[in-house]
Amino acid sequence: MKQPSILALIPARGGSKGILRKNVRMIAGRPLIAYAIGHALKSSLIGRVIVSTDDEEIAAAARAAGAEVPFMRPAEFAQDLSPDLDVFRHALQWLRDKEGYTPEMVVHLRPTGPVRRIELIDEAISRLQSAPQADALRSVSVPSLTPYKMWRIENGLLKPLVTVPGVKEPHSMPRQMLPEVYWQNGYVDIVRAKTVLDKNSMTGDTILPFIVTDRIYELDYEESIPEVEEVLKKLARGELVSLKQDHRHAV
Repeated sequence: MKQPSILALIPARGGSKGILRKNVRMIAGRPLIAYAIGHALKSSLIGRVIVSTDDEEIAAAARAAGAEVPFMRPAEFAQDLSPDLDVFRHALQWLRDKEGYTPEMVVHLRPTGPVRRIELIDEAISRLQSAPQADALRSVSVPSLTPYKMWRIENGLLKPLVTVPGVKEPHSMPRQMLPEVYWQNGYVDIVRAKTVLDKNSMTGDTILPFIVTDRIYELDYEESIPEVEEVLKKLARGELVSLKQDHRHAV
């Protein structure tokens, strides 16, 4: 059952760089932003769907796809380096002050991820609901590369990016012997409103992991568009059997 206390917030600013005007770019016949909105509307738990944008064209496309756009995001929170926290705090403060509405939790759905399974969104929400001690939930995946074999360059010399306590050279060890790590994939993140408003944080202190084994499709660059469009068309035709990630080649 849809719950008014669960809000989906979809941030979509107008000044995208990798793909110009990407949030209103037509992808497999629909504006990109329409996919994230559709995911939220199809959820059995999300009670409200709001888009935060500074752009009138994006706002119109969002409304046409079924989302609310009750406010326009101030330009100061729509810059290239604007953090998520500013966007979420502005939205929650506006809703509290103008409507007297404060949700219990906010589901963060990025428009750049048009391929999602609705059941995973609902599973993530239920996971956080069942853990009242947690401030937030973040979706993660097993990465194809381990950071223990990564380097940085300092004063012209290689230095390990990360180290393992008690292990002299983790970069030269088999991957299977190194600590297991996870990549924050942006598939679905959830934060309690009080974490944003009271702790001034997008995660707080206690963060639940939500492990996603599906392949993550992100639209940040032009060259990604054909593959994502093909996947979306196959999903629409019911031809895609599995979205599972293949990690056999991870090193």
